[in-house]
Amino acid sequence: MIMKGQQQQLDMDKWIEKGDVLIEALPYIQRFNRKIIVVKYGGSAMLDENFMKSVIQDITLLKLVGFKPIIVHGGGKAISHHIDRLGMETQFINGLRVTDEDTLEAAEMVLNSVNKKLVQIVEQLGVRAIGISGKDGRLLTVKKKLSEGQDIGYVGEVTHVNEDILLELLEDDFLPIVCPIGLDEDYHGYNINADDAASAIAEAVKAEKLAFLTDTEGVYMDKDDSSTVISEMTVSEAEKLIEDGIIAGGMLPKIKNCMDAIKNGVSRVHILDGRIPHSILLEIFTNKGVGTAILDDEQEKFYTDLLNK
Repeated sequence: MIMKGQQQQLDMDKWIEKGDVLIEALPYIQRFNRKIIVVKYGGSAMLDENFMKSVIQDITLLKLVGFKPIIVHGGGKAISHHIDRLGMETQFINGLRVTDEDTLEAAEMVLNSVNKKLVQIVEQLGVRAIGISGKDGRLLTVKKKLSEGQDIGYVGEVTHVNEDILLELLEDDFLPIVCPIGLDEDYHGYNINADDAASAIAEAVKAEKLAFLTDTEGVYMDKDDSSTVISEMTVSEAEKLIEDGIIAGGMLPKIKNCMDAIKNGVSRVHILDGRIPHSILLEIFTNKGVGTAILDDEQEKFYTDLLNK
């Protein structure tokens, strides 16, 4: 049985621990104050209402402590669910969904619905949000994207970002939430992979950070061992891991997006598990993050991990 005095001490220890966490976060808040961070939000965390609210709470907190966040969201799982409900036949080429006119229409409808849901959650938290499609103001101009030379329909590759739209929204104290649908030069709509859209936007606005919220804890040295998450790696180290076949499969295009973003001026890129509560806060505001950070070869690493022992 815990005595009253012991309970008071336990309560005090908890409050002190919370204070220590805040103090640990202070230098990161100072360092990234007024800096732009682009967050790509997707994966299974989008399908659970509680996960969704938790993620948006974290991003809203980033804004309230001085960051300038931009959310770029996906919706692939929700699109697949909707297409199945409609009884539409889905064709895949090299693992990528072929997007015909009907599929594009369904995808755009689902993505716009997701977009406004995210806006609603942010507004409920007392922060002004603007949901914007890549079509609006020609925010995202695209060309047809091929898969190993094969046509996969209305899937776009970003060729230009009208970053002034986003910079003006940030300057006016809005949190922009971007739906990854773009227009080609003939004004036809295209679905865009959200990772590609987030990378292109991060490069265009010269973001300090780009964070991918995914269904994985990060990059593993051993894909079958979750304890082998690599905390930090440089672009050169990532290239070596690709060459050695350690980074492969579905992680490969994500890492290539990360590397391209770093080479085009983004300071650090993070791959995080969006299903872990507060993963983005733990990665950014603590000395030992919870995902994988990728950085330029010249940047200083924060800690030692599997690649640096």
